[in-house]
Amino acid sequence: MKTIDSLGDLAGKKVLVRSDLNVPLDGTTITDDGRVRASVPTIQKLLDAGAAVIVTAHLGRPKGEPEAKYSLAPAAARLSELLERPVTLAEDLVGESAKAVVAALEPGQVAMLENVRFDARETSKVDEDREALAAELAAFADAFVSDGFGVVHRKQASVYDIAKVLPAAAGTLVEKEVVSLSKAVTDPARPYAVVLGGSKVSDKLGVIANLLTKADRLLIGGGMVFTFLAAKGYGVGKSLLEEDQIETVKGYLATAEENGVEIVLPTDIVAATAFAADADAVVVAADAIPADRLGLDIGPDSAALFASKLSDAKTIVWNGPMGVFEFEAFANGTKAVAQAMIDSDGFSVVGGGDSAAAVRLLGFDEAGFGHISTGGGASLELLEGKVLPGLAVLED
Repeated sequence: MKTIDSLGDLAGKKVLVRSDLNVPLDGTTITDDGRVRASVPTIQKLLDAGAAVIVTAHLGRPKGEPEAKYSLAPAAARLSELLERPVTLAEDLVGESAKAVVAALEPGQVAMLENVRFDARETSKVDEDREALAAELAAFADAFVSDGFGVVHRKQASVYDIAKVLPAAAGTLVEKEVVSLSKAVTDPARPYAVVLGGSKVSDKLGVIANLLTKADRLLIGGGMVFTFLAAKGYGVGKSLLEEDQIETVKGYLATAEENGVEIVLPTDIVAATAFAADADAVVVAADAIPADRLGLDIGPDSAALFASKLSDAKTIVWNGPMGVFEFEAFANGTKAVAQAMIDSDGFSVVGGGDSAAAVRLLGFDEAGFGHISTGGGASLELLEGKVLPGLAVLED
C-alpha cells in the first residue's frame, strides 16, 4: 500500500485529503471528537511538508443535497482548534465557493470542502457519475491522500474513484489501521480471543463465519447473544431476537465444536421490564429469562467469566458492546470487557463504532489499548477477510 512518502516532494503542492469527520452531534456540538483528533496527524504531516491541504469528508446521511444539520462547520471549527490554525470551510463541494477557497489557499494553510454527500454522485452506483465528481475534485489538487478509514470499504467518489485520477497514497491513520488490524487478522499471537456484541447477529454473519476458522475463542454478548441462547433452546423473553437466524447460529455452534473453537456465552443476564435507563432490572440465569423481561446487559458472573477468558489471550479484538452501555445500569458488562483488555498483556484492538464510543463515554484511558479503530464497518469487513475497495486502489 502506497504511503505519503511515495508522493515525493509536496512543498508548494495542493493535497486533497479524504478524512473521516463523521462525528456525533448534539445540535451543533460535537459529543465525541475522536475522529477529528484522529485526522490531525496526517494533515499535520502534509502541512509540515509544505503542502496546502484540502479536506473532504462526510457527516451523517444527507440525501444527496445540502442539509444544514449535516454541515461540516462543527468539524471545521474543532479541527481548527486542534491544528491551531484557521480551517476555511467552503460553502459547497465543487461549486463557486469551493473554487474560490481552493484558489486562495497557500502552502501551510487548510481548507475544508462542504459535506461530500451533499452531492448525490458521491455514493452513486453508476460509475460514470462517481467518476465525474472525482474529476471535479481532482481539479483542485496535485495529489490525493486517503485517510478516512471509516469509509475505505465503500466504492465512493471521494474514496475510490479519486485515487484513480490523482497520485494517491494512504494517510498515517489508514496505514496504522491496516497494520494494527492485519496484526490481529493475518497472524495473531495466540490464544486469539474475539469479543462480539452489538444488536444483531445478521450484522456480523460473515465475520463470525470467518473467525470460526481463525480465532481460538469467541465471546458473545450484546443483543446478538439472545439468538445464540435461543439456538440452544433457551427462552429469551422480550429480548432482541432474530428468529430467522436461529438455524444459522446452530450451524455456527456446530462448526465451532468441530474446529475446536470455544464459544463463550453469558451465564447470567441483567433483565429489565423495559428499554429505559430507570427500568426495574434483576439478574437472572441465562436459561431462565422471564417471559415479561428483556435482557439489556450480561450479568456479573458473565462479566467475570469473560474477563477470565481474556486474561491469558495474546490477541484480543472487540467489536460491539455487551449491553446498553449508554444507560449506567446496563454498562457493567461493557466496562468489564474494556477493563479486561486494559489488564491484558496481549495486543488489543477495539473495532471502532459503538465499542470505541463506549471506551470514551465510560472514561477509559485510550492509551490502555493496543489500537482503537475509527471505522466500525471497515474493521468488521477486514475481520471478515473482504477486499476493501478504498484500500485495494492504493496498492503499489
